Amino acid sequence: MTKNTVFIHTNAKQMVGALVAAHSLKRNSARPDAFDVKIIAREDFDFFDAYEGRTFLRAGSERHWRNDDLQSFTPLRFMPPKLMGYEGRAVVIDPDIFAVGDITELLERDMEGKAIFARPRPGHNGREDYVASSVMLLDCARLRHWDCEADFEALFRKERDYEDWIILAYEPRETLGALETVWNDFDRLAPDTRLLHNTKRRTQPWKTGLPVDFTNRLKSRWLSKLVGDNGIRLPGRYRAHPDRNQERFFFALLRECVATGQVSEDYLKSEIEQRHIRPDALSQLASAPALEEIRPV
Repeated sequence: MTKNTVFIHTNAKQMVGALVAAHSLKRNSARPDAFDVKIIAREDFDFFDAYEGRTFLRAGSERHWRNDDLQSFTPLRFMPPKLMGYEGRAVVIDPDIFAVGDITELLERDMEGKAIFARPRPGHNGREDYVASSVMLLDCARLRHWDCEADFEALFRKERDYEDWIILAYEPRETLGALETVWNDFDRLAPDTRLLHNTKRRTQPWKTGLPVDFTNRLKSRWLSKLVGDNGIRLPGRYRAHPDRNQERFFFALLRECVATGQVSEDYLKSEIEQRHIRPDALSQLASAPALEEIRPV
């Protein structure tokens, strides 16, 4: 029997977040041996290399694919069913999502015959059919039509639109179940939060103070044509998260990773040098409280 697995998809720029996410999943589960956790990184899949600089459609406009983009890992959220041999259950999460509750509650829930559970987000980006695929519970046997590499290739033949793919618009509506907001809680750490998602890139707690290194999607097509097809690089630096508790939560988890040998200080120093994490990460680590001292409000 295939063991339930949580997949964290990432790239080198967000690897520290992925490692902290993996730790949070196990330490906050009453049955950590009931599931596996696997980190899958964009750099580990060679098929991305062939598409550097090539154009694809996103919301009807042409963009150029960049492997060094902060979120170049996103297509990998469609990889788990194939990696699982189209058997068993998987949860896939972004590398900026951290367990507050027990992930086994999600992995073992009644899926009511659905193939996918994800959080609906009607109206986001002007789409009433928007579904946040950053957290998905998957019945892999019902997703045999998912082939990440083939579907990624179809983007560059203009047979698929990236936005439609990411928001699950190609999936039959009857196969989708609605995930409660607490299982993909956008920058909200409260007593009922199960998975905390630091989704606002500019305030991710481990990036504060670094120069902004991502581009914003442009919602206006005429503006996109004016400034370029890949959006705009915002000036300035990453800001502090408005909720100090979420910053403390992240560094408390990272401190446990270091204490247990899952992450070394030398590795963190290397990540600081590469500007993947904030320059004062080690001092934040030293002053981080015990996780039990943080009280969600």
